[in-house]
Amino acid sequence: MRRAVLSVSDKTGLVEFASGLTRRGFELVSTGGTAATLAAAGLAVVGVSDVTGFPEMMDGRVKTLHPLIHGGILARRTHDEDLSAARTHGIALVDLVCVNLYPFARTAAQPDVAFDDLLEQVDIGGPSLVRAAAKNFRDVLVVVSPNDYLQVLAALDEAGGPSLSLRFDLARRAFAHTAHYDRTIAGTLDGVRIENSQFRRHTTAEVLAPTHLTVEATKIQDLRYGENPHQPAAWYALDPAVALGSPVVLQGKELSFTNLLDLDAAARIVLEFGEPAAAVIKHTNPCGAATGATVAEAYVRARDADSLAAFGGIVGLNRPIDADAARAIVSTFIEAVIAPIVTAEARPILATKANMRVVTADILAADQHEVPLALRRELRSVLGALLVQERDRVVEAKEPWPIGTLRVVTKRQPTADEWRALQFAWRVMTHVKSNSVIFTDAVRTLAIGAGQMSRIDAAHVARAKAAGWKSTGGAEELKGSVAASDAFFPFRDGLDAVVAAGATAVVQPGGSVRDPEVIAAADEHGIAMVFTGRRHFRH
Repeated sequence: MRRAVLSVSDKTGLVEFASGLTRRGFELVSTGGTAATLAAAGLAVVGVSDVTGFPEMMDGRVKTLHPLIHGGILARRTHDEDLSAARTHGIALVDLVCVNLYPFARTAAQPDVAFDDLLEQVDIGGPSLVRAAAKNFRDVLVVVSPNDYLQVLAALDEAGGPSLSLRFDLARRAFAHTAHYDRTIAGTLDGVRIENSQFRRHTTAEVLAPTHLTVEATKIQDLRYGENPHQPAAWYALDPAVALGSPVVLQGKELSFTNLLDLDAAARIVLEFGEPAAAVIKHTNPCGAATGATVAEAYVRARDADSLAAFGGIVGLNRPIDADAARAIVSTFIEAVIAPIVTAEARPILATKANMRVVTADILAADQHEVPLALRRELRSVLGALLVQERDRVVEAKEPWPIGTLRVVTKRQPTADEWRALQFAWRVMTHVKSNSVIFTDAVRTLAIGAGQMSRIDAAHVARAKAAGWKSTGGAEELKGSVAASDAFFPFRDGLDAVVAAGATAVVQPGGSVRDPEVIAAADEHGIAMVFTGRRHFRH
């Protein structure tokens, strides 16, 4: 009789799988809770203690760590010495091992769990069983996921039994399973500190930047190429898989590397707003961003903020795409759009643009109070190294302005309308590549100067864009606007350029040694200026 060893924490589908093994002539050997579940279902099961002659001991810490178990798993059927040793010592061969491990990650996710309780979720025997079976995959099937139960039962019915390729594939999954488990433990314990003989769980900074960083990622798909056709590329989901790690592509051409970067940039902007918001992205910079009473209105405003640049852009929305929004989107050429969901009424409208990529993803998860680590930590590669930082979040703009963390440094205070516009500008500006200066009103961008080598250049670029394509008087549209700068003005010339473009109020971080000179210039022009005390570079 063939023998199967079963010891699982996740008992999903266990009884059905074990019943299938019994019907196929397997003897079931099991431990503790797994054995009790099988027995309660009426299945004949042999306890591990009956095999080893030793009771489970030390609160279950010692169960399967015994030669009569591991010898049966590791014995190679093609090695006479292994088979002879098994016979000599009365070791029955094991043909299948079904194990999944203690729920360490689920326990670690509980912020108030006691350290000793967390430690008890470190599985010892389970990983040993899995690794032993995976090592001897030619002779032993190893199953670590309920998702594989049906496939394994079907393979057992095939002529000749499970193929070598399936056995090897299951072994690879098994090693990945234990590797992920160990990485989770190591990452969690790396954030534990001993203070006065007490174990203290991690701080945010310790989790974001542990002593040894291990990144768990699962390939979603290969991409046609990277930024350029000669660069191989692929798309991976971090663990846990959220937002663009867990998307649904509803239609359109294959997503490209640059599409995904732009979808990310679009999602980041609209997440800054609680009201309906839209952003149109080109080359990771917004060419327009806006809010509205509806998401359709927000999109039209964002598109029309720079309709020339919006052609072929990437769109992000923080509300479901409804029929009105869909009609607005398909009225011009858009490469791709991302939103939380698409309504049933909008689907056929979007489908009229068959090549347009439509992606839904839980982007709103990135702005919840308890944000998963995969959405808090940002990774950037440099030559031969990796940089890690916490995702920049514009927390100072979450409440209506003015708020206490802001400082009006000029003689003139912003008006109520200017306060609303300054808050809107600050939210968008943080997502424009540095150096940046942007002009907005309270609901839409008017001109964006992105990625310049100096702040005065950024102001001139924004003004030139407004003058270059606007059909209603060019730069006249900037009169009465507000401006935002992602970092301080090092000289007054940048502020002079902003005022010359038509801005009546400015928001910036402050912090320059020449702040008094810039403040004096603002008072000279009679504009209002607000310091946030918080810089938002984006490289």
